[in-house]
Amino acid sequence: MTRRLLALIVASLFLAACNGGDVPAQTVKSELHDFRVVVVADGLNHPWSMAFLQDGGMLVTERAGQLRLVRDGKLDPRPIAGVPDIAVGGQGGLFDVVLHPKYGSNGWIYLSYAAEGSGGINTRVTRFKYDTSGHRLTQARQIFHAAPGAYGGRHFGGRMAFDRQGYLFLTTGDRGDMPRAQRLADHSGSVIRLRDDGSVPPDNPFAGDTGSSPEIWSYGHRNPQGMDINPRTGAVWTHEHGARGGDEINIIRRGANYGWPVITHGVNYDGSRIGIGRSSLACSSRYISGCRQLLRRAWRSIAAINSRNGETACSSGRWQEICW
Repeated sequence: MTRRLLALIVASLFLAACNGGDVPAQTVKSELHDFRVVVVADGLNHPWSMAFLQDGGMLVTERAGQLRLVRDGKLDPRPIAGVPDIAVGGQGGLFDVVLHPKYGSNGWIYLSYAAEGSGGINTRVTRFKYDTSGHRLTQARQIFHAAPGAYGGRHFGGRMAFDRQGYLFLTTGDRGDMPRAQRLADHSGSVIRLRDDGSVPPDNPFAGDTGSSPEIWSYGHRNPQGMDINPRTGAVWTHEHGARGGDEINIIRRGANYGWPVITHGVNYDGSRIGIGRSSLACSSRYISGCRQLLRRAWRSIAAINSRNGETACSSGRWQEICW
């Protein structure tokens, strides 16, 4: 799939959801590229993610809790059955859908979503198989649930991606409670790394450490909801919703502390300061000296978009020196 087509589909789903499909084809001009936007399918309710099936169909999650099938430009009127109980409220709901890298042979599909557990609500991942003839999910197996839970509707993360080695990465948000992102015993505000069955890889940076969550790969994140794998380097890239003026794009490193809320370019929405500034060696990481500051700062608020082929962010000449 080309970069242009992917951007087309992402924009089309968004526009269709917002405008009921009554959107004429148009050309959108940007500083570096022009994009032709057309409606692929309409009738969707807050589409959050999509995955492309080998037969040409497209699975689309709706944050309100339904998984939908789009085929040949038409939305199947029947939601896919077998979706688990989802805690819908605020920013919570059904998030990502991804196919296993060997989907053609094992048929595994992964959903991330907000779910209630011990102590409240947090981000969960469950693995399924999709019965196309029955139009339903089967063989559900929960493989991860972020802990501890909390009651509140903010900052769930929920984006997933498989790397070249077949490890599953998942983002989690700080759940609207800033200090949680600096607590290694807490899954919140982290990038999680798992095997495809939910078990912990032994080379995870905090595996075996008393008092730390072994699933954590990096921490100090606010609410990362965009993630992809660089197709040339294999690096994990994320987009993170920051506070006002503090959206970030980061390359994720093993065991790194990305600083939130100790360091950030963002400020509170009333203009007051967050943390101790923009950078400081006082923000410690066990594996990398100090906190890692963002790769690039987004001067305007940006929505989380996944390219799924990893090349969209790297197509510009101004990015190539760090992409490749």
